[in-house]
Amino acid sequence: MRKPVVKVPSLQHVARTWRDNPDAVARGLIATAKRPPQFSCEPLNVATRDLMVLKVPYDQVVEYIRRAERRPVYQRVLLEVLPLLWSRLDGINPDFFQGVAKRYYPLAQDIMIPFQPPLIYGIGGQLTFPWFSWWRSNPLSGASLSLFVTLVDEMLLQDPDLEAALFQILDFSKPKGEIVRVLAIVDARSIPRLSTAERNEMLAIWAEGLRRARKTIAAAPEERPASEDNERHPDPNQRDFLDDLGQ
Repeated sequence: MRKPVVKVPSLQHVARTWRDNPDAVARGLIATAKRPPQFSCEPLNVATRDLMVLKVPYDQVVEYIRRAERRPVYQRVLLEVLPLLWSRLDGINPDFFQGVAKRYYPLAQDIMIPFQPPLIYGIGGQLTFPWFSWWRSNPLSGASLSLFVTLVDEMLLQDPDLEAALFQILDFSKPKGEIVRVLAIVDARSIPRLSTAERNEMLAIWAEGLRRARKTIAAAPEERPASEDNERHPDPNQRDFLDDLGQ
């Protein structure tokens, strides 16, 4: 017997789960906690470093993906992203790479959100900070996108080495009405930033939603462990990553 755990792994997840009232935020967080993801996009982060930094041959990276994720439905999702990723990285020859140490965004006194980009790189004196968004549908937009970019800006400004970096969002989703993914590279300078008041209001709503979600889960009876059936099938909460796969 166990209780669900509310996990928020990144600032992008904060922005993605934001709604305009705390109860709606809480409902979304509780739903995900009850059916946590059975799938990780970490193999794509590893593949990015292998292709870009280590210059591992593409065929070897494909084989790594096949070994890292052996469940066919999830493996297919990873492999549909890989050619788009390679199309972007193949023509980039940076002068240097740099890792970014993990840090935390102090969203509230009781809420710290991890922030750890995969890498940054420099070409001809220009530092570039790429953020890889692997979701298949419903990418960040509108107020949620502005919230994410505003928060990342704050994190970058904390590091003198990063504050002048070109912030790019690499969006691997499929356009609305289409059936296949495309790679869209978004220059974050084109995204409207939030005012301090707007940011504070949005974060206060989200933080209260998180607290309500935790309180609701703490008060609920413990649940039985997930069955083998749940492990064999895609999690409905991952619909935005696994849609149109016939599952």
